Amino acid sequence: MRAIQIVELSGPGALKLADIPEPGGDGVVIDVRAAGVSFPEVLQTRGQYQLKPELPFVPGSEVAGIARDSGERVAAFCLLGGFAEVAVAPPHLVFPLPARLDFAQGAGLILNYHTAYFALVTRGRLREGETALVHGAAGGVGTAALQVAKGLGARTVAVVSSDAKAEVARTAGADEVLRADGPWKDEAKALGGVDVVIDPVGGDRFTDSLRSLRRGGRCVVVGFTGGSIPEVRVNRLLLNNIEVVGAGWGGWLMSDPGIAQEIGSALERLVDAGFVAPLVGARLPLERAADALALIERREATGKVVLEP
Repeated sequence: MRAIQIVELSGPGALKLADIPEPGGDGVVIDVRAAGVSFPEVLQTRGQYQLKPELPFVPGSEVAGIARDSGERVAAFCLLGGFAEVAVAPPHLVFPLPARLDFAQGAGLILNYHTAYFALVTRGRLREGETALVHGAAGGVGTAALQVAKGLGARTVAVVSSDAKAEVARTAGADEVLRADGPWKDEAKALGGVDVVIDPVGGDRFTDSLRSLRRGGRCVVVGFTGGSIPEVRVNRLLLNNIEVVGAGWGGWLMSDPGIAQEIGSALERLVDAGFVAPLVGARLPLERAADALALIERREATGKVVLEP
């Protein structure tokens, strides 16, 4: 089968197209129709991700395709091996692909949407009628968080870096759109403040995220695509009665595998209700995997970037 391998740790250019045997082992065998591309794969090409397999290896954690044992359309989280024509996923991380979604959308349904739901509900305790502010709101996790929050009955505020990304955020359901290069913190406070911040970016906007929170607000840390890991002065938490909450979906999943099916069922209901429909920003053939990762590394991607073998 054709597959993309990371052959050295020098960045996206380290990806090479190879002809390798189909994967073995236990699990659900899937003929891949689309593979999702995410920031962890960028980190893997530089050896900066916590999962560090021996070289060479096939990256790619999420796919959509046809399960060989049932012939059904599925979306799956395969951990590794997704950038290939065939992948294998653990049974508890395989989900029926709703008929209203195509394979490319299915390839964006697991990592981003499970992360968004976990961050908003499990960790952020978002309630109907509250306001959620989402950083990086035109990206994969950002658009997922906007759609899930809207489906849960929240008001949504998006923070983006360009006019083009503002349009993507509005398409994903943002009620208000603020510019990251403007006085977004003051604008958020002028809206009455927010109850939950979803932050997959990190960097120097973190302190202003805390300042935008209402009393009892929660700032949920999802990742650091901005590069730097911020620090918090805990007196801010004390004086303003706010929280900083970590949301590591993958780590939680390792100790509580059942949460995947719980979140999967909740997302299926949101799909059926018309709230969740992954936005696909770029569809590239398998051999252009390096270009796909470069889009993400340059922060030029909107929605989900997908490879189609």
